[in-house]
This record gives sequence, structure tokens and C-alpha cells, in this order.
Amino acid sequence: KLIKTLIEMDYEFAIIRHDQDLLANFKTQLEKHNQLTDKKLSEREFKKVLNHLAKGSIFDKAHTLRERFSMERDNGDILYLRFLNTEHWCQNEYQVTHQMRMEGKYHNRYDVTLLINGLPLVQIELKKRGMELKQAFHQINRYQRHSFIAAHVLFQYVQIFAISNGVNT
Repeated sequence: KLIKTLIEMDYEFAIIRHDQDLLANFKTQLEKHNQLTDKKLSEREFKKVLNHLAKGSIFDKAHTLRERFSMERDNGDILYLRFLNTEHWCQNEYQVTHQMRMEGKYHNRYDVTLLINGLPLVQIELKKRGMELKQAFHQINRYQRHSFIAAHVLFQYVQIFAISNGVNT
């Protein structure tokens, strides 16, 4: 029901099964958001973006989301990339995916992930009705410790965790 509601709210449903899908989707969404349809990022340029995103603490990463990133393109031109449009939020690209599998220390499967411009910013863990929220809370903590370091740091940009058992959220 949650995914259906989000799609009705114009979230695009994205099929992302593992970290390589996540990276490919992020590159596509970043190019779309920055209107690079004719001048797509090369693999070398995309690695520069990922290196930039890998830097700093969780607080630095929240700041990185709001700033423009300037980088030199392969041809010598300077490109200014935006990760989020904070002035005109409706110009961001909103996606939802579910059952994404990540490997870190353990194999994990995330229930629902909300992406903005290809970055996973909201992680939602859903439990069956009547189950204790504590189980979902511990699961999210385990994800953060064991597998959020996978996927080339993109999951380190998660800003909100939500847990629900269908009764309490």
C-alpha cells in the first residue's frame, strides 16, 4: 500500500536489486537532474563524483547534499553538479524501490527505499502487524553497521529511517 500511494504521488517505481543497479540508477538520475542528457558523465567523471561523495562525516554528507560540486570534465570544461534542488524541491527526481539486496558483512534486504535524484535518502523498515517495533529498530541499526558502507557510500546519505508495524510508526 505504501508503494502504491507513493506512485500515486508521482514517485517513479525503480527496479533496483543490488548495489550495481543503485550506482547505475544514481548516474542516470544525476545526469537527468543536471540536464546532462547530451553530455553524459564518463566513467572517469562518475568516479570523481563518487570520490567526492565518499568524503566526510554524516554531518558533512548532509551539507554535501545541499551544495554544488564543481569538477573538471575529461575535456577540461568545468561542470557544476547539484545533488538536490533545495529551492525548487518539485524539480527533484523522486523514486521508490523495494527489496533491494546489499552485501556488507552480511546479506541484507531493505524493505522500502526512497531516492531523490538517485540518492537513497529515506529507509523504511516494515514489520507485520502486531510485531514489536524494537525488532525493526534493531534491524535498521544492523543495516547501518554492516551494509550501509556498501554501494560506494550512497547509503551513508540516508537522512531518515522510518519503522512501522502497520499499527505504530
